[in-house]
Amino acid sequence: MKFTVLTLFPEIPRVYFESSIMAKAVERGIIAYDLVNIRDYAYDKHRTCDDSPYGGGAGQLMMAEPLGRALDSVQAFKKHVIYVTPGGRPFTQAKAQELSRKDELVFICGRYEGIDQRIIDSYVDDEISIGDYVMSSGEVAATVVIDTVYRLIDGVISSESLEEESYSGGLLEYPQYTRPAVYRGMAVPEVLTNGNHEHIRKWRLKKRLEKTLANRPDMISAARMSGQLTAEAEHMIEEITEQVFLKRNRKKHRKTAAPSGDSTGEHYGSDKDN
Repeated sequence: MKFTVLTLFPEIPRVYFESSIMAKAVERGIIAYDLVNIRDYAYDKHRTCDDSPYGGGAGQLMMAEPLGRALDSVQAFKKHVIYVTPGGRPFTQAKAQELSRKDELVFICGRYEGIDQRIIDSYVDDEISIGDYVMSSGEVAATVVIDTVYRLIDGVISSESLEEESYSGGLLEYPQYTRPAVYRGMAVPEVLTNGNHEHIRKWRLKKRLEKTLANRPDMISAARMSGQLTAEAEHMIEEITEQVFLKRNRKKHRKTAAPSGDSTGEHYGSDKDN
């Protein structure tokens, strides 16, 4: 796969492509990339790429002409063009899987107040948001999408490593442990050291369900609707829900059974006086 990034600051994504696993993927020929400086396609000697928006308002807007020329230089009309923007559709693991099957992705990195709408209308296939917040750097947002996509391409990371990650099977990932076996008095769960692979599988599934129920219950509903939850998983959810209910009841009971703050304070105060 090839990633083409159109940006005013090519030095930002360049560091990413030259580092870590991505650098190895590039070296092995699995990944290719091209960084296009939009300023190289500006008309004037100052390489101006932004101007005030029509209709007024604060900030500057990236101009259509330099950006359009940059897109034409990479034949963007033949490729899948992505504009990363807070106004786009939420980025998901499913979307990353879809994009990983493309031959080439072209990213437009916005700056300032964004880009001229005519560029979006003429070139963009996907408007993608990486979250409900606003950043000053389209380069960082594009890198987030690239990092999520490239690792799904065959040969970059082993398929085994991808099988039970967060979001695979509609669930979050289970807790992980490595050496030492005991750290500051906290031991690795015994089930992970006894060598019984079936017990380990069940423990991991239960932990995935517990974490997803606690942090992303919406994912449980989505997995259920899509048929990703097995009968075993549904049974575990019932057990987990019952355990949580009992735990909350015990906590509530302890609170109501505890002595009042005033009497406790008097008791400790009398001990202190003695």
